[in-house]
Amino acid sequence: MRPSQQILCCIVAAIFSADARAAPHPGELDVRQGSGGIPCFTVFQKDERVFGSPEFRSISVTDVTAGGRMLMWAMAIPPERAFRVTFRLCIPYAGRLPVLPKTNALPLQLGKVYEVLIDIKPPMLATAPRAYRARFCLSGKADGGLQLRTLNSGAVDGKGRPGCGA
Repeated sequence: MRPSQQILCCIVAAIFSADARAAPHPGELDVRQGSGGIPCFTVFQKDERVFGSPEFRSISVTDVTAGGRMLMWAMAIPPERAFRVTFRLCIPYAGRLPVLPKTNALPLQLGKVYEVLIDIKPPMLATAPRAYRARFCLSGKADGGLQLRTLNSGAVDGKGRPGCGA
């Protein structure tokens, strides 16, 4: 296994093994529909104004439908390539930078609920989020395109929610 893949595996394992009660409450992530209907992820402008632009460490997208957790895609940033996540920068699902350590992206499916988590470098402000999280799903549109729907943090699955049914 290449060192970049080892780093990525360690980061993903740390994300999933962290005790949620011990970690500070994560900030809310903005999930947008990017080019070709592919979701992309960023911080909300209001959070950027209050807390500044967080330094990106890793991102993971997990299928959380029906109580399971299946990693769909993850990407990590080596410390020497750190960059700040701004409202104007939207990180696309499956990434586009071949030099960064990442997993192969599994195809997103209609009607499934996904959780995205962006891990950041601990901020200077104690009140600032230590990570950003959101849940989303995809549904089909009458014209054959995809529609993205962001769910509130308490949503367990997409059943019975407009726009999430398969």
